[in-house]
Amino acid sequence: MNLSRYLLLPLALSAFTPFACASADECQLNLSQPVLDYGLMNRAIRPDSTRERNLGERQLSLSLSCSQPTDMSVFYRAMAATAERFHFAERGSYQILIRDAVLDGQSVDIGLIAAAGQPPSVTASDLIWRPAHGIVPVQAGVPLKGRTFSAQLELTAWVQEQGMQVRDAVTWETTGVFDAVTAGSTREASLRARFAPAACEPMLSNGGVVDFGTLSKNDLSPDKSTRLPPRSLNLRVGCDAPTSFALIMHDNRPGSATVDSEIHYGLGKDNRNNNIGLYSLNLDLASTSADNHARLHLIDSTTGGMAWSTAGPASVPISKSRYLGFTDNLGMAGPAQIQNLSTTVTVDAVIAPTNSLDLSSAIDLDGSGTIEIIYL
Repeated sequence: MNLSRYLLLPLALSAFTPFACASADECQLNLSQPVLDYGLMNRAIRPDSTRERNLGERQLSLSLSCSQPTDMSVFYRAMAATAERFHFAERGSYQILIRDAVLDGQSVDIGLIAAAGQPPSVTASDLIWRPAHGIVPVQAGVPLKGRTFSAQLELTAWVQEQGMQVRDAVTWETTGVFDAVTAGSTREASLRARFAPAACEPMLSNGGVVDFGTLSKNDLSPDKSTRLPPRSLNLRVGCDAPTSFALIMHDNRPGSATVDSEIHYGLGKDNRNNNIGLYSLNLDLASTSADNHARLHLIDSTTGGMAWSTAGPASVPISKSRYLGFTDNLGMAGPAQIQNLSTTVTVDAVIAPTNSLDLSSAIDLDGSGTIEIIYL
């Protein structure tokens, strides 16, 4: 069977309607830029009191050119967030305003359509591009065909205030497709925004160094642990915006504490690899102040910040995994937002019994730890 003759049939039919529609090769849909970047945001940038942050506006030019008069309707395919906004990643949305439409060199109005070929439901010189709708140039309410169509788009993005509260830097990106259905041409556009936590910097007095001085064998017990006089450091936390945070501690001498617990850290090992002792860091609530909070309470979380205890005692040790936070609320709402905090850290050190240590040479207390801020 010679199948080649059947291939001529579509060509013969198309010859009867040369201007029924323009092919993808005859029309070109263009955007002035494929990526709209809203930059880097954190809670210190452009603060406001609303539940939603305006990330700004970005401009985009759209143009459609065809070799023959064509239906110039263009649809935008993207996930809807509301009746007039599109979904922008987590806790975000954006809106498209279309204006300054020109068809074949003449200014025209814009019509909003639900499907190609349908009459517009709304016409105006500028309008909001609604999800699941397209736009078409109109005059006196009637859709027009043409060869060249252009318009200006203004894309405004928002994020809910909770979306700004990130623990780590994150990039949001979403994509939509401009679709000139009848013209058979599409273009993809991406929106991007980056979010970072409001940075907080901890600072310890004396460079974080605690010196217990020189101890002799006579200062220590041979068969019991010896508790050394406590030493205190001032801890300050400064953030570039009010921020909810918690503290944890990392032991830089793991495995050298004489007691294995969440709140004890090692003092290193002697020449025979014996554990020298341990220490803990305790926050003193009486010396704690922050911003304009009249009174603060210490609270903690064993669930990574998912749930918080009620206000605890006046002195609480910093733990390896249990979050320690500050609040001005006696309930269980979690840590308050704080920009500047000052408190006292008391270092309590304990030396192992001397009969468990190698005292043939001098022993240096070699404890080292790192206080980490957890953004909430």
